[in-house]
Amino acid sequence: MTADPQQLPFDFGGDDGGIDGEPAEGRPDRAAVKKAARKKRATAAKSSGTAVNKPLAAKKKEAATAEEALSISDVTQRIKRVVESSLSSLWVAGEITDIARPRSGHLYFTLKDDRSQLRGVMWRSVAERLPFDLDDGQSLLCYGDIEVYAARGSVQMVVKKCQPQGMGALQLAFAQLQAKLESEGLFAAQRKRPLPRVPRKIAIVSSPTGAAIRDFLQAAASRHAGVEIVLIPASVQGPGSVEMLVEGIAAAHRLDPLPDVLIVSRGGGSLEDLWSFNEEKFVRALARSRIPTVSAVGHEIDVTLSDLVADVRALTPTDAAIRVLPDREVLVDVLDALDGVMRRSLYRRIESSRQRLSWIESRPLFKNPYELVLNRSRVVDDLDERARSVMRRRLEQNRSRLGQLAASVSALSPLSVLSRGYSVTQTEDGRVVRAADDVQTGQTIRSRVADGVIESTVQ
Repeated sequence: MTADPQQLPFDFGGDDGGIDGEPAEGRPDRAAVKKAARKKRATAAKSSGTAVNKPLAAKKKEAATAEEALSISDVTQRIKRVVESSLSSLWVAGEITDIARPRSGHLYFTLKDDRSQLRGVMWRSVAERLPFDLDDGQSLLCYGDIEVYAARGSVQMVVKKCQPQGMGALQLAFAQLQAKLESEGLFAAQRKRPLPRVPRKIAIVSSPTGAAIRDFLQAAASRHAGVEIVLIPASVQGPGSVEMLVEGIAAAHRLDPLPDVLIVSRGGGSLEDLWSFNEEKFVRALARSRIPTVSAVGHEIDVTLSDLVADVRALTPTDAAIRVLPDREVLVDVLDALDGVMRRSLYRRIESSRQRLSWIESRPLFKNPYELVLNRSRVVDDLDERARSVMRRRLEQNRSRLGQLAASVSALSPLSVLSRGYSVTQTEDGRVVRAADDVQTGQTIRSRVADGVIESTVQ
């Protein structure tokens, strides 16, 4: 990362610090720069015989005035002009470390090898278009310009684009996003849903003019004709394709009734051609689908993130039709087999019912049903007679007991005593007279006898 001072024609005196022989555009011709520098030094040495340029000659003076000295800003600006004019539009290889991501969106980092290091910066407009994330420890190839930051007098590289060493930018972006989504469980087998055996409605998001939809429809026509296929047109590559694919998934969920299967498909191509199916926005939209999904992108050797997140991965659009739709001949064979099973089961049930009916018909009840009625009638008569007999006995017993109880009560009744000649005397207020002192002269008393009441007055 460091340069040999003898190979950089820094001229800090007199002129504007330019470089003779520098190409007008693009990267400078180093051989021409070296040659121009040697020629300039030789010419200066011949003309002065004592120094290459004024600053070096000034060193031999015993003293210098403030007017003759250069300011820090002048020196920095001269260095800036020389460095930035000679080290522009170049590739630099190194390991990235110390990445800083301020809220401005710019990226600040250090590029280093085993001997030197160089500060680097990537402006937000470039960082936003970078297809992969920068991480500490990555080995990168960075393209850009070397500039001098005059405010600090430091040298840094303004990176305009970069790519991983040994791996393409899209491959790295693919690996990073795959690891991220896998850590979230989006590729887990537990999320995979089975496809319906015989779907009635299929939605496919694909280009209406591509070979993929033609291959799918051709294969579908040869397998099962009793299915509704809804094509949702979308661009499958290029600017705006990701948004159209995401909108296609949303459109499938607005269909009524909801499709049984949702297919996203396109033909083969390079990694760049298939990249829309690796974009995080599309992959997450596919993962959120309430409809079982099938990814049929590219050929067998092509693997996209949509293949990993979908419920079923089809190697090609034709393979998608084979996986989603049942084979017509196989389906007919299955229906024929089921028809035979149902017929045999029905025949066995009919035969079993017929045998049971014959057994029921052979029972005495169905041979002479009136005899059963007579037998039951006799039983009812016997029960009635037994009930009547029991009731008569119980009535006689209760009548005899009632007579005994009546005699006992009559013997204890006061009226029975009165019938034998006794009487009960009471005052007008109902008090029983038990002694002569209980009444007074002139008081009216009542005497109850067996057949009535006698009123009398005490004399």
